[in-house]
Amino acid sequence: MTTTFTTIQQLRATLQPLRQQQKIALVPTMGNLHAGHIELVKRAKAQADIVVVSIFVNPTQFGVGEDLDSYPRTLSVDTEKLVEVGADYIFAPSVAEMYPVMPPPTQVLAGAISQQLCGNSRPTHFDGVGLVVSKLFNIVQPDIAVFGQKDYQQLAIIRQLVRDLSYDIDIIGAPIVRAEDGLALSSRNQYLSAAERAIAPALHREVNRLATQLAQGEHLVASNEPEQLSMTQLQALIDETIARINATGFKVDYLEVKNQDLTEIADTTELATTTDLVIITAAWLGNARLLDNQEVSVAPKLR
Repeated sequence: MTTTFTTIQQLRATLQPLRQQQKIALVPTMGNLHAGHIELVKRAKAQADIVVVSIFVNPTQFGVGEDLDSYPRTLSVDTEKLVEVGADYIFAPSVAEMYPVMPPPTQVLAGAISQQLCGNSRPTHFDGVGLVVSKLFNIVQPDIAVFGQKDYQQLAIIRQLVRDLSYDIDIIGAPIVRAEDGLALSSRNQYLSAAERAIAPALHREVNRLATQLAQGEHLVASNEPEQLSMTQLQALIDETIARINATGFKVDYLEVKNQDLTEIADTTELATTTDLVIITAAWLGNARLLDNQEVSVAPKLR
């Protein structure tokens, strides 16, 4: 049976006697659940005895002029989905329950990793994520927590948070769940008009095309000697991809190729020897800001 709690005290009191003998998983969400969220819950259930799903539209991660007020809130429908998939507990607190003082005087700053990519256009976003995730970790005290890889930068920041604040929590990154046409599932997809929804798969299609180019070594020019390589060829592939995406009707916020820990490829020597890359992008289509990413392995023979 799935039970819903709205207060921290209720949830803590219920979980406390269960901790010693049962493994607890947390799946943090902002609600408006789709098939991608349900896959996170299923993954949590496969690795834990008890699954807690939080549903909280967190105001501290929304910037001025963003969609906090219009973000879809569908608790009753979400509850039905979680009952069906067998979640044990839903934690659906109010803003006042989570933040007795607003704005919260305490901050959890994500640091340099947040000052790039999404952080360029949403400078306070990941600090808000760090705060709410820290609170949820302290409230639930899970053994594992499951996050989707669609928010690749967020996942990296949460792994850093767990490391730096010494949380004894295993962070599990779940692969992106996609529609049949390749679009990454997102609560914000419902902002798309019918015409925009038909265009939307172009984002993944072009990311996948760039991934194929990188896997085939097209960014390495013709030479195997690092000093003869140029970062220009990699940037040219990126620029061509952005142009193709924009030509479909998107407005690309960013598209970058980085090491999978989100550090920059420093120079041509690193470019020649790096085998694990990630393409990461955000792009606007109408009122929807869509995220996508793809990890790429460059075969050693291509270096």
